[in-house]
Amino acid sequence: MNEKYFDALLNIKTREEQKGFLKSIHYHRYEPTPYHALETLFDEYELTSKDRIVDFGCGKGRLNFYIHHFFHATAVGIEMNEQFFRDAMANRENYLKKNHHGADKIYFHCCIAEDYEIDPKDNRFYFFNPFSVQIFMKVVNHILQSVEKVKRDVELILYYPANEYMYFLENQTAFVLKQEVPLRDLIEHNPNERFLIYRLDW
Repeated sequence: MNEKYFDALLNIKTREEQKGFLKSIHYHRYEPTPYHALETLFDEYELTSKDRIVDFGCGKGRLNFYIHHFFHATAVGIEMNEQFFRDAMANRENYLKKNHHGADKIYFHCCIAEDYEIDPKDNRFYFFNPFSVQIFMKVVNHILQSVEKVKRDVELILYYPANEYMYFLENQTAFVLKQEVPLRDLIEHNPNERFLIYRLDW
């Protein structure tokens, strides 16, 4: 299965990556998670229709449509780039032409990550190195503050995990490593080609 196949299946366009460089050192260039990586992740990691996942730096919304299509989970995309946000909304319109039942389960917000107000129903959070560890720390602290108000099981999914992210989670929070999902055909050449799932340990 290739990139073109899944975009066609979902009736979306997400294959183009971000060109050039960003002015801010805190926000990283957008690159969609490869579909083959998503296949590997969800062969071993389970989502249900009751989950509500937030993708920080969602770009054109690939993860949102993928998990709704296969798991009927609610997906929220956070994107600061206005053009990508418009692309995501256009993809949503096209996706819903084939998946009418998804209208109340796919959302996008155009804002910086630290301005997103964590919803009490948000329980899964996805990060493909979208920003610096300073921003990551702010976002995680917002998640923790939300959980203090509304207790629930929470997990973070990191793709291509940054060392700074891991160090912060393991040394300054109550998150513990629950699961590692390597991309076996790539990890021998690049140890970052893996997913790490962190669970909040009460």
